[in-house]
Order: sequence, then structure tokens, then C-alpha cells
Amino acid sequence: MLIAPDELAAALSDPTLRLIDARPASGFAAGHIAGAVHLDPFGLSLCDTRPQPLAAFEWMILHLLELRGVTREQQVVVYEEDSGMRAARLVWFLTLFGHPSVRLLDGGVGRWRTAGRPLVTDAAEPERTALTADRRPECLATVEDVGAAIGRQDVVIVDTRSLEEHTGRLVRARRGGAIPGAIHVEWTRNLAANGCYRDAAELRAMYEAVGVAPEREVITYCQGGYRAAQSWIALRLAGYPRVRSYLGSWNEWGNRSDLPIVNG
Repeated sequence: MLIAPDELAAALSDPTLRLIDARPASGFAAGHIAGAVHLDPFGLSLCDTRPQPLAAFEWMILHLLELRGVTREQQVVVYEEDSGMRAARLVWFLTLFGHPSVRLLDGGVGRWRTAGRPLVTDAAEPERTALTADRRPECLATVEDVGAAIGRQDVVIVDTRSLEEHTGRLVRARRGGAIPGAIHVEWTRNLAANGCYRDAAELRAMYEAVGVAPEREVITYCQGGYRAAQSWIALRLAGYPRVRSYLGSWNEWGNRSDLPIVNG
């Protein structure tokens, strides 16, 4: 699921490569990897994962990818400043849509610069494409899935937010707190000092130490699904076979008064 700067540099001349810069527009304009198109997904969140709004939201994301010229025949590489949540979010969406070849630039454009690789400021508008989805629902958790997972011994829910959010001291919805039974592992712990994902063995040891056993299904969540996607990749890298990301996350759960929470 990851690609290193040297491998990406060797692939830049490949016509089947589609490179997506997921940073804010200002970062893209200041300098991006040659051939990249811009798509910052930040702020695109869903607060209702019931079937009808979920289908509409997925169509919107698919449409944005089509406007960036993405097809199933391409190798897609997504990057941001480091191995962060924006790029992870797009990698997760493309995986959900069944794209056969999508990877994240490990360490992002920061590692690219450190390696002495060039950036450019020119950009061309891509041709719109038709992107066919072959959904992989096993990557996705809905509000019903999360509700059904509470209290089950074969499923573990991982809260990837900050400790303040997890305990309810920082409230970013109608209610503060956490989903009952959730284990707290903040997403930043997945990263090494250089902005890359930590080694797979380190990641596995970290999660196993807090009770996230690989034989259990794992559901990640955060505020809007971004940090949850970054941790979803970390768990996949660590060899966890069944990992889902709760797309609605606390935007949905914390704003519904009928769903159980814990805090403190």
C-alpha cells in the first residue's frame, strides 16, 4: 500500500501513472511533484451512513476522482506532506471503490524534498474520465455495523482521535466522549519521526499491547473518517486481515442522541 520516493521517481514517465496531491491548494501551488493533479478531500465528511445518504456521498467522491482523470487502468499514487490523513482518506476511498492499484507515498512530499527530488509549479487540467466502482464493503463500517459491534469479543473498536476528544474534554459534536468499549490509539502513534509509517512489526506490537488482537475484526473511527483511514492503513500494514473504517465517525455518532457514549 506504500511507495518510496525512489520508486515513484522511476515511475514518473509511466503514462499509466496518476499522481494525486492531497494537500491544501496553497501547498500544491507552491510546488508539487511533476504530473500531479490536485484533490484536497479535507472537509468532505458524512454524518449519516444509512444507505441512501451513503450512496449519494460515495457518488460525489467518485465524481471528484473522475474529474481528476482517475481510471481503473492506472496506477494511482496519493501523497501529502507526510503519511497523513488526507492522502490516507483518498487511498481508503479508492480501495473501497475496488481500485486495483492505489498506493500512498510514504513520508509524503516532505520525504521527497529530503531526498533531493524536484518540485514544479506548472499544472494542466486533466481530462474527465469514467471510473467504474467495484465496491469492497468489507472496508467500510456504517453506524449499524458499529452499533452491532459494541460488546462483541470478536470485534474491537479503535478510537484514533486525541486523548482529549476520547475522554470528552474536547467536544466537537453535540456530545463529547467515545463509543463504548473503544480502545484509544491516537493516529499520530502510527508515524515515525520522519513522517513515514512505522515498521510493520512495531505497529503490530503497539496495537497488540493494548488488546487489538489480529484475530479480531477492527473498526477504526475519528471525527470525520480521516484519521480513521490513516490508522486503517497502519493496521493493514501490520498484517491485520479484517479492518474497517467507520465513515461517519464522531460526526455521526456524537450528534445522534439515541446512540450510547462514555466519557471521562
